[in-house]
Amino acid sequence: MERIGTYVVERVLGEGGMGTVFLARSRGGRALAVKVAKPELARDPGFRERFRKEVAAARAVGGFYTASVVDADPEAPAPWMATAYIPGPTLADLLAAQGAMGERALRQLGLALAEALQTIHSCGLVHRDLKPGNIIMASDGPRVVDFGIARAVEGSRLTATGIAVGTPGFLAPEQAEGLPVTPAADVFALGAVLVAASGGNAFGEGTPAVMMYRSVHHEPNLTTLPPALRGVVVACMEKTPQHRLTIDQLLDLLISREHEPPPAYEPTQVTSASPPPMPACPPPPPHLPPTTDANPEAPQLLAMDRKNAIVADTEGISLGNNGHTTHLIWHTIRAVTYEETGRGLGLTVTVHLADGTTHACRVTTRDEDELDDWIDRLTLVREHFLPGR
Repeated sequence: MERIGTYVVERVLGEGGMGTVFLARSRGGRALAVKVAKPELARDPGFRERFRKEVAAARAVGGFYTASVVDADPEAPAPWMATAYIPGPTLADLLAAQGAMGERALRQLGLALAEALQTIHSCGLVHRDLKPGNIIMASDGPRVVDFGIARAVEGSRLTATGIAVGTPGFLAPEQAEGLPVTPAADVFALGAVLVAASGGNAFGEGTPAVMMYRSVHHEPNLTTLPPALRGVVVACMEKTPQHRLTIDQLLDLLISREHEPPPAYEPTQVTSASPPPMPACPPPPPHLPPTTDANPEAPQLLAMDRKNAIVADTEGISLGNNGHTTHLIWHTIRAVTYEETGRGLGLTVTVHLADGTTHACRVTTRDEDELDDWIDRLTLVREHFLPGR
């Protein structure tokens, strides 16, 4: 691609869920970051309409901690949006190169991100995908990019998994469940970003389905955060949106801690190679053979309600019943069956093991389309991991 609209493309800056970001220049030499939508999005009329509305709202976003939208063409063969180019590494790149931030830097990062979100929310937008890769660490302070874009992507089939728009590990529980999203979802993500900046990972590692399951059913791992900040992040990452801090409350708390006197002594720091493992969906024990399929694009299933969950991915099938998780490895599974059960819209999945035992889990939904989607994904998973069985 040599030109996007009237802009001359210089190089690729990166790729994401919506498309590819290019560094380009205007005829006057101004540097811009231009994001071009994926071809499958361009073919979706619903995406174009949502994109048009989000661009119009994003143009109104200003403030020191965001990248301003300067141009867009929702009607182009490949819709695109141009923002001011902010030189500097992403927070993800900076953490990879320099390691975890200390307490003071974490507070300053939290204040800057809170102000950025305050600006975005004041324009009627919700970011929906705040993460270290969407934060540019400029020389004069961090900038939040890609605000409002995830809203345009919602409803479009982006990937083979197609579970949700956003980044598992930073998604609020209501996003993982497909419920309405408010600014409180960005507050949750901000908490997860601070955990990442402290050298941790709020919900461990795993496939998208596993990570989303944990965000709904497990508490975040905050062990890498300085003790003085843990209470703030806990309040950011409450499971119920209404119980989370507002942006104003978050700013007040971070500022008050910014001006607290330093401790009389430096406590001994105990470090470890990695934070404690998350309890859900552990990897196979060492004596078991490797996973059947390590392909991250392999089909996945995440079917859950507030009590139970069914997760199927490259690791196997995990059944969560009232907080108790049973993890079953693919090579031990003989068959997987299902039936629509009970009053309302319920799905019971039964896993039949080679030793003759069975394990079952039932999940419910109020959405008939979601139930159909669960069944379709379960069918794809069975065909992929249990061919001929």
